[in-house]
Amino acid sequence: MAATEDLEDLPGVGPATAEKLQENGFDSYQGIAVASPGELSNTADIGESSAADIINAARDEAEIGGFETGADVLERREQIGKLTWGVDAVDELLGGGVETQSITEVYGEFGAGKSQVTHELAVTVQLPEEHGGLEGSAIFVDSEDTFRPERIDQMVRGLPDEAIAAAMGTHGVVGEDEDADPADDDLLEDLTAAFLDNIHVAKAFNSNHQILLAEKAQELASESQDDEFPVRLLCVDSLTAHFRAEYVGRGELADRQQKLNKHLHDLMRVGDLNNTAVVVTNQVASNPDSFFGDPTQPIGGNILGHTSTFRLYLRKSKGDKRIVRLVDAPNLPDGEAVMRIQEGGLKPE
Repeated sequence: MAATEDLEDLPGVGPATAEKLQENGFDSYQGIAVASPGELSNTADIGESSAADIINAARDEAEIGGFETGADVLERREQIGKLTWGVDAVDELLGGGVETQSITEVYGEFGAGKSQVTHELAVTVQLPEEHGGLEGSAIFVDSEDTFRPERIDQMVRGLPDEAIAAAMGTHGVVGEDEDADPADDDLLEDLTAAFLDNIHVAKAFNSNHQILLAEKAQELASESQDDEFPVRLLCVDSLTAHFRAEYVGRGELADRQQKLNKHLHDLMRVGDLNNTAVVVTNQVASNPDSFFGDPTQPIGGNILGHTSTFRLYLRKSKGDKRIVRLVDAPNLPDGEAVMRIQEGGLKPE
């Protein structure tokens, strides 16, 4: 993380400007380099011309904006982490799990289990890597009042015994690994409390508030990178609910899509700058023109379709069974997997 005096080395950045930039999450050359002049101008109370000069200088310092070889891209991609769903079949569908530095969209109808997925990932992200986690913390932006600490408790208790024992060690619940006991209720209570401490939850009351929370998420993620559990997961549940409610009718569609596009790029920046997995849930609408196949389609149109790296369609089956369909991915074939949603979390069929 760049210190304030480092930012002051940029032309036009004095102590006051550097402080404003840091307070709004622009605490590195890279973060400034990928900002727009308008965004930086509003943040630091400077003219757009001055903001453009600062951005260009930051790009030079961070060596951003040029081309790189495919080998360089491969080397950077080797830093990408994979986060487990806790279901092998779904992980295989995703090429090993949910990727960091990517946006994964999970869409489906009401009751399909989208919020169950975000809760499960907020648990598994905290596990050691050998158990499919990233030893990180989570940010949960809640726009539909879906976050439930009680569900986290159930999912922690529903983890495999080996994962629970390992997590007791990494979370400081026990001093020695041999003291870990997945059957000890007192230890499980302490473990659940430790897991909840690593989930940062904020309720979004409207679309403007949701966009602001995405900016705050970047600040929180950046500040956490030297912590024991750095932010490795950002969940937005749901991405489109407020936009859908506030922008009604074709006359407001263009404004909604423009605003949604900016919001998605703010989320993308959190993932790229902090090696964080971004998972968003999305609602569906009925398509009356569809005569064959599934008549539902995700909200958000092409804006969301092009911005999401991975798109997953979650649909109900019999009882607690759910079908997970990979609709779009840049390097993976389409496919389906089956899982169950039970008291202990997401489970294989």
